[in-house]
Amino acid sequence: MKVYQVGIIGCGNISGNYLKNIPRFDNVKVAAVADLELERAQAKASQFGVPTACTVDELLADPDIDIVVNLTIPKAHAAVSLAALRAGKHVHLEKPLAVTLEEAREVLELSAATGLRVGCAPDTFMGGGIQTCLALIESGAIGRPVAATGFMMGAGPERWHPDPAFYFQEGGGPLFDMGPYYLTAFVQLLGPIRRITGSASISFAERTVTSAPKFGSVIPVETPTHISSVLDFESGAVATLITSFDIKGGTDLPRIEIYGSEGTLRVPDPNTYGGPVLLRKAGSTEWNEVPLTHSWSDNSRGIAVSDLARAVEAGTPHRANGQLAYHVLEAMHGTLQASRDGRHYEMSSRCERPAPLPVASEIV
Repeated sequence: MKVYQVGIIGCGNISGNYLKNIPRFDNVKVAAVADLELERAQAKASQFGVPTACTVDELLADPDIDIVVNLTIPKAHAAVSLAALRAGKHVHLEKPLAVTLEEAREVLELSAATGLRVGCAPDTFMGGGIQTCLALIESGAIGRPVAATGFMMGAGPERWHPDPAFYFQEGGGPLFDMGPYYLTAFVQLLGPIRRITGSASISFAERTVTSAPKFGSVIPVETPTHISSVLDFESGAVATLITSFDIKGGTDLPRIEIYGSEGTLRVPDPNTYGGPVLLRKAGSTEWNEVPLTHSWSDNSRGIAVSDLARAVEAGTPHRANGQLAYHVLEAMHGTLQASRDGRHYEMSSRCERPAPLPVASEIV
């Protein structure tokens, strides 16, 4: 079995999760880290025992790097992914695939032309929680899925993130930040989306940072911060998704529920890998917790990098693939377009539901 050499570009907040988790998999190894600020890359390399800290250009020029993990800010996603593909590397990147659909298409077209893989977060749908939900749906535990709801309701990242301005710029907001977790889970459980509509608003024109080190600074809001989406799936199911940074008093709404002809399934937080998974059969008033059928129930960010490497080796599709990420990106843009135009948005892309992971997962 080949061990694929991984180079990480972008040593910000999320990089620690990848640097901690990738060594858990036997077919990938972090060989180098890079950042626009070399000192930051050096600090991460020292902290996690990575042999090389270098500039972005040096990492891309390294012939031993097989896969680039792109952890830059959203506005840089497309440019860095394109540079990595041109350098002959497979790419896995944080969500979203790109800020615009045009950029995303350019990435996928270059991937197809070069035969190199593009993967994209989130990979949380590969965790034990959502994989258990998929197994229950596939086994008929709730009958035919007819509807779903999803709620990502929070007060905003300016309370905790050290540098939250990008969340309120184009390519940010709750839909582009957290929506991919929910929409990817929906596609895994219900299949591709046929059309979408929605309403979006900017509830507060400015946000004041209450986290260090930028406490007290004021951020102008340039993208919607409360979005309600209605999604029609090819399967016939209809889902409602609300994503918001404007819920100041909190809420007790569930993260995701799937409603079937014979019961209801409460899906765990799609930003996590584990449970609990709760099932309530038709006619019952009690929720029953279902034991997870799959492993990988803790923070396993990076599992998709291993899956991509294994798929390259086997010549099979990888699960967190570019087509899935593009479909999710189009759904998010479609929601905002529908809100602006006051109409339904018909999806032009489609994707296959990612293959279920085997219960005894080979991703180790």
